[in-house]
Amino acid sequence: MIRAYGVAHHILDVVAVYSKRCHLGSEEFSYELSESVKLLYVLMFSLCFAYGELNSMGEQKTISKFPIQSLLSARLLLSPQLARGRVYFMSDMSGVMSLYAMDQNGSIPEPLLPAGLALQNPHLMAGHNFYVLPKLGKVLVMIDENGNENYQPCFVPLTGGIPEPIFGDKYKSEQIACLHCDVDENIAYFLRDDRKTPNIEGLRVDLATLVVTSLGKSLYGNAFNGVDKNHSIVILADGYTAADTILYIWRKGSAERQLLYGIPIEKRTSDQPIKLSGFGTCNFTPDSKGLLFKSNLFSDAGTVCYFPLDTPENVVEVSVSGLKHKGTGELVDLKTVKHDHYLLEYNIDGCSWLYECRYHDDSVSKRLDVMRALCGLPPLTDGVLMGYEAETEGGATNLKVGYVLSFAKANTPAQLYLYSSANQSEVPKVLSQERVLGIDPKFLSPGEDASFTSFDGLRVSARLYLPSEHLGFPGSRPLVLYVHGGPQSQERPDFTWFSMPLIQFLALNGFAVFVPNVRGSSGYGLQYMKQVDHDWGGKDVLDHIEGLKMLEKDPRIDSSRRAVIGRSYGGYMTLTLVSRYPDLWKAACDMFGPYDLISFIHRLPESWQTYFFLSMGHPEKDKDFLVERSPKTYFKNVKCPMLILQGRNDPRVIEAESKDVADSLRANGVETEFLVFEDEGHDVMKFKNKIVCYTKITDFFRKHLSP
Repeated sequence: MIRAYGVAHHILDVVAVYSKRCHLGSEEFSYELSESVKLLYVLMFSLCFAYGELNSMGEQKTISKFPIQSLLSARLLLSPQLARGRVYFMSDMSGVMSLYAMDQNGSIPEPLLPAGLALQNPHLMAGHNFYVLPKLGKVLVMIDENGNENYQPCFVPLTGGIPEPIFGDKYKSEQIACLHCDVDENIAYFLRDDRKTPNIEGLRVDLATLVVTSLGKSLYGNAFNGVDKNHSIVILADGYTAADTILYIWRKGSAERQLLYGIPIEKRTSDQPIKLSGFGTCNFTPDSKGLLFKSNLFSDAGTVCYFPLDTPENVVEVSVSGLKHKGTGELVDLKTVKHDHYLLEYNIDGCSWLYECRYHDDSVSKRLDVMRALCGLPPLTDGVLMGYEAETEGGATNLKVGYVLSFAKANTPAQLYLYSSANQSEVPKVLSQERVLGIDPKFLSPGEDASFTSFDGLRVSARLYLPSEHLGFPGSRPLVLYVHGGPQSQERPDFTWFSMPLIQFLALNGFAVFVPNVRGSSGYGLQYMKQVDHDWGGKDVLDHIEGLKMLEKDPRIDSSRRAVIGRSYGGYMTLTLVSRYPDLWKAACDMFGPYDLISFIHRLPESWQTYFFLSMGHPEKDKDFLVERSPKTYFKNVKCPMLILQGRNDPRVIEAESKDVADSLRANGVETEFLVFEDEGHDVMKFKNKIVCYTKITDFFRKHLSP
């Protein structure tokens, strides 16, 4: 009956969509179903569907013991902020990602946005989804249209309300992304992409008066990267490819920015060696005379560095004492709390560590001393941070800091944790108790290390998720290869987003799921990550093949029953693997993956094309290479049935790209299913769509791999 109720709601969604878009001849009109009619539909469809299920139980061999609704019952709690005793955060508790607030001592979360209005996935955001502005009595929130990523800054009252665009229609149909906001001074820094030209503009906005100051334009970003306490000096960054970043300085009253560090691309020679900087956030020192930042100038894994503003060429490393972690990984970033307090974030073996530090500068050396570990030690261990913010009170000599964090594990939903400013406890207070309903934790897969040595001796980190022994599946298990997006990202132990619930759902249904972080992934140092530049479909493909060869020796895996699935770059890799190694697969699922690299680049917004010209290849100058690396070139080889999933509003891999995939497969006689989500972008975020998506993928693989 649970499944019947879920299907009833899905049917109701379809009815509602078509009830709002009815055509009479050339006329279009809309109307809403009343709540009583909606309830009647739900009850009617639930009873009918349940009756149908009972009558066909003898034929239905693929009904899952654990419905996907159980895995998704744990609501997302993300990107928290503290303000005046309240915790503001994002959650999908209404079925879409929205904004909520609650008392930091505990209360029922209060919605701040109208029902049905969806915010973007923080992973995909350029900048921040929202900022709380206590002095203005407002929240600054970034709103797009169902995933099209054309963010518009809006104000809502602290108590919630109808979003009001702060610029009216001035930047309509453009992307205005908030990269930083000083909530004490109510000054925000935005990135403006007009979606018409390749240039990106930096904007500074006084949120109290809405006075806008242009910080200049650039083909390469001109992105905010730091500001002094008086907002008279701004650090801007141009990025060419990952970690190839140069810095500019903008001073109040100046006509334009000035080069601060690095060699602009237009001044480089073809044979000139360029040391990758890997600049993170630029933080002004307490005396405002220099910058502290994360960089790769001295280490592949990144270190904290410093240079004085008047002599930036004199870069030095800053030592860090008191670190608690062990293992391999990298420094993620350094961020200012206030005065001489900073936060250091590390990614160690895919897991998050966060340290509260104090900066010391004397005649001998510059150093950061760890005061306490906010994440990495129990209870916040072996998982991933999904956002954190500080709230301060007092001056430099009596500073008190409170922190709120979101933290998730591979088989545990994200929870909110509070470090109160009233005490300096080493253990945070748990503010939530989200959990998976109806599934005993013993049935979930913790995963195991499945790292391997690739064809050229490179170690590739990977995990294998096998069905729990308590599920009682007999014999060796069919295998699903899951490929993450990016490519310069990382699959981590994070129950929060799309991949981990799918991985767990597949394991619950009898599949083994292999999740490698092949070369090009982040989290393993700069050299490892940069290997995918100008090599999409090269050595990254061979890493996957070597991983599959390793698993052929594992008696727990039936390698004669294999499927592959991936999203975005992972979709590209899925299309590449099924077309260049067609005999390996029984089924495949592509989620918004590039198919023809030349058309993919041309279909991007102009401002995004510049990056891909540099990191992937130029459609004219590198045409032969891009054709050679495009799945389209090999698509006549595809043999296995394929499921294609796409968001209608996706600006990154547009619907036409996935339609080309489906059309090509059908023309070649390959069994193909093509599903477009009308109200999604470059992700599947809404609860009703997740139900359809996860179920469709799993049923498709069950049909063709027979677990």
